[in-house]
Amino acid sequence: MEPGIGTLNEGSLHASLKRHYARPGDSFEVPRHGFVIDIVRHEDLPSEELIEIQTGSFGALGNKLDRLLSDHRMLLVHPIAISTILDRADRSARRSPKRGSIYQLLDELVSLPTMLDHPNLELDVVLHSEIKKQIHDPNLRRRRGGYRTVDRHLEEIVEVRRFRSIDDVAALAPDDLPREFTTADISERSDMSRDAAQKLCYCLRAAGVYEVVNRTKAGHVHVDTRR
Repeated sequence: MEPGIGTLNEGSLHASLKRHYARPGDSFEVPRHGFVIDIVRHEDLPSEELIEIQTGSFGALGNKLDRLLSDHRMLLVHPIAISTILDRADRSARRSPKRGSIYQLLDELVSLPTMLDHPNLELDVVLHSEIKKQIHDPNLRRRRGGYRTVDRHLEEIVEVRRFRSIDDVAALAPDDLPREFTTADISERSDMSRDAAQKLCYCLRAAGVYEVVNRTKAGHVHVDTRR
């Protein structure tokens, strides 16, 4: 790890992403308004930028964003594992059959659906492969397989998607939707699940991009207010 990059007991995935985003001259673990920022670029200059690595839920970010975005530009970095190797001490490592996708971002955005409306915030979604270290835990319920994740290691960065505004979130929807559409239309015209389509519409309604114009047995009927 480069000199000067603090860890604060962070996980391996968090530390690897911090190294990936770090540049010469950056400051690390910098206090700002009662919070600690992972990376500060151009510290104390007009071009100062705060870089925050968020490997967990967006729900914990609300107070931090509310306090910092009025005076600071911020880049939020969120990793999504599109493939995972399960490394368990009591058995051979194997690749998980579960695959991730960019649409998992919507699981987090529903906590803060309008956050990308703020002009000072940008979001990088890092699509990556990872190795998940797990140990057997007899206290876990059977449905979780009896294994607890103790660390996540970055294997490879596959793609980074930059979201600069709520319009970039709206671009996750297919571009051939009819003038009036439901979440079923979104799902049928893309590889997005119906659940993900519902979360997308929830976020875009909150941001004023979509508007409900009717309710049917098939669900809410939406229009895109930008058309």
